[in-house]
Amino acid sequence: MSSAVTTQRAYNFSAGPAVLPVSVLEQVRDEMMCLPGSRCSLLEMSHRDKVFIDILHDAENTVRSLMGISDDYAVLFLQGGAALQFSMIPANLLAGSGKSAAYIQTGVWGKKAIAEAKKEGDVNVVYDAAESNFNHVPGSGDYSVSDDSAYLYFCNNETIQGVQFQDEPACPAGVPLVCDASSDFMHKPVDINKYGLMYACAQKNAGPAGVTVVVIRRDLLDRGSKTLPGYLQYKNHADADSEWNTPPTFAIWVLGKVARWLQDDIGGLEAIEKLNRQKSSLLYDAIDQSGGFYTGHAKPDCRSLMNVTFTLPNDDLQAAFIAEAAANDLVALKGHRSVGGIRASVYNAMPLEGAKALAQLMNDFASKNA
Repeated sequence: MSSAVTTQRAYNFSAGPAVLPVSVLEQVRDEMMCLPGSRCSLLEMSHRDKVFIDILHDAENTVRSLMGISDDYAVLFLQGGAALQFSMIPANLLAGSGKSAAYIQTGVWGKKAIAEAKKEGDVNVVYDAAESNFNHVPGSGDYSVSDDSAYLYFCNNETIQGVQFQDEPACPAGVPLVCDASSDFMHKPVDINKYGLMYACAQKNAGPAGVTVVVIRRDLLDRGSKTLPGYLQYKNHADADSEWNTPPTFAIWVLGKVARWLQDDIGGLEAIEKLNRQKSSLLYDAIDQSGGFYTGHAKPDCRSLMNVTFTLPNDDLQAAFIAEAAANDLVALKGHRSVGGIRASVYNAMPLEGAKALAQLMNDFASKNA
């Protein structure tokens, strides 16, 4: 990337669509006009072209390698974001089963998923953190799940409230564990074999808007009724190699590059977890050492590595903080209206230098205004 363009870039703390690795953006720029060896742009290429099929398979194989996903699971590249998965999951795994689906509600996205699932069948909210304004996730002893539940659903990281499960929630053997990993997909190693289904809309932590990754255990593919609309059946997408319809080719292309960056440049998911802990710790230390000037939203043992949420003493100081941050090339820090305050999203692609710059501003601003 030219130095003139690079110096115009700020540290972008947006919750999504969010920051992408500069090296990936450079590759996209360099290959946008004409994909090497193809004589056209990827944006102009048929999704049936062998060049794109190779891109799709490379993206899938890199994700599989990073996450240790065996062939017992299908890896699908779909559209519709998390919003479609809120409906698609219960349509395939709950409707007509005669069972109840268990849901853990720890934030806005879990609440939205529950509302859609209720349209497809019986839903049992086994834990609801609403009374605390979603400032924590439950411990394993805080809820119970019936052994005959259709599945247990949870959102691993709630972007708005900044709470995150540190480990998978307790789930009875034989009950598929279903996870919305949209905002922390590939942020650390996970044992995918503990899950029945994991999905992520890419634009928060894994790529651009437009593609949703669904990792689903193959034995669950047959649960969807044949009367479902074609696009809503996971099995159709698995059987068609994610090409049941025209897939989001550009978004898959970039997601594959992000996965390759994690593998080759960062060194895998263990390395990115270490970096993510460094970044978030810098900001949480600034909160904890501010003498109460900053107040974190999430309880300390439930703090997110991806979205650091906190408030200042009043609205005037918050506005001044956001303005001073922008003047220092630190942007997109305003918190969601339901929580207020500040939200700093330090996803995989946020450089350590960005977190250091924000932590320094937090320390300086508190010392001047406390």
